[in-house]
Amino acid sequence: MHAIQQQYWAVRDYLSPVLKESKFKEHGRITPEEFVAAGDFLAYKFGVWSWEKGDASKTREYLPPDKQYLLTRGVPCLRRATSLAYTDADEDAERLLNFGDSSATGDEGDEWVETHAGRNHTTDTAVNAGVIEDIPDLDGPGETEGVTSAMGGLNFGTTSAAAAEIPDMDEIPDMEEDDLEAEDDEATAAPKVPAKTPGVIDAAEIEVAKGNLLQVRTYDVMITYDKYYQTPRIWLIGYDENRTPLTPAQIFQDISADHALKTVTIEAFPHSTSLQAASVHPCKHASVMKKVIERMNAGVVEEQLAQRKSKEGKKKWPFGRKTSGAGKEDKNAAAAAAAAGQGEDEVEGLRVDMYLVVFLKFIASIVPTIEVDSTTAF
Repeated sequence: MHAIQQQYWAVRDYLSPVLKESKFKEHGRITPEEFVAAGDFLAYKFGVWSWEKGDASKTREYLPPDKQYLLTRGVPCLRRATSLAYTDADEDAERLLNFGDSSATGDEGDEWVETHAGRNHTTDTAVNAGVIEDIPDLDGPGETEGVTSAMGGLNFGTTSAAAAEIPDMDEIPDMEEDDLEAEDDEATAAPKVPAKTPGVIDAAEIEVAKGNLLQVRTYDVMITYDKYYQTPRIWLIGYDENRTPLTPAQIFQDISADHALKTVTIEAFPHSTSLQAASVHPCKHASVMKKVIERMNAGVVEEQLAQRKSKEGKKKWPFGRKTSGAGKEDKNAAAAAAAAGQGEDEVEGLRVDMYLVVFLKFIASIVPTIEVDSTTAF
């Protein structure tokens, strides 16, 4: 059934028309040309991403031959997504803490909510510092005299009985006289060190990852263009700490529970004849990206308008309405004015070449423990 579904998707993708008109801000969809421009911007700003050709038999004619998809390797995954899940168990209970003054009454004290209060700490951490014994104070009355008297009572001399027990050095037998030294004894012979082969690492020098050592999974992340949904699509191939490919069940451990086996499935990679990878289905990408772009574009437009006014050196009218605390309505109004090109306040807003930067921030919510978003400082 899954094979038939994949064949249907392949035929549907083949018959779908190529988007020619930009729908970047209106519908969250982009053209192949805009995908290439966004990929060039991502690869230029963040060197971990690079363009790949893929299999020659799987080349998409609406994309440049040398820019079929984007790839980054060795993306770390430090822990499983299940460790972030919040449940109703006792170990995830909440507790109200009060850090205010004990003499304070009413709402004068600060109250905080501690989550996961029932979880036991197995090691000493910043939260669980362990038990530290009290150190005696030497500044108290009588402490100095007690230490002085104790040190003065120490006796480093020897008694006559202890001196009588010391054996005479002449009574110790000589090893050579009693044949106690064997020259050819294999047990006392020095071990032979084998000669090291150049370029080969000794097995004893390799430390096994165990105990408190962190075992990190890594992922190869690909971004392709989906012609049917007219949006980018993310693909994941995972490896364990020994570079052994992860099984589908292990990959789903790093996917949010709301998306594993629902919007994230194992499918054939479109630019390879044999590769299978985990993919986030792009059916909702356009609607989500439209909402995210609208919010980010409003802030970008407001910032660009402020920069333009500061460059032109315009002075504020002293009796005008105060705009320093502009709310959501003011931001949306500024974004609409910029989109419609009204008068001299027309600005560019969020550019289409930043589409993949925003897209990776959206994907990071689906795979929270896989550090796919390398643009956090941007």
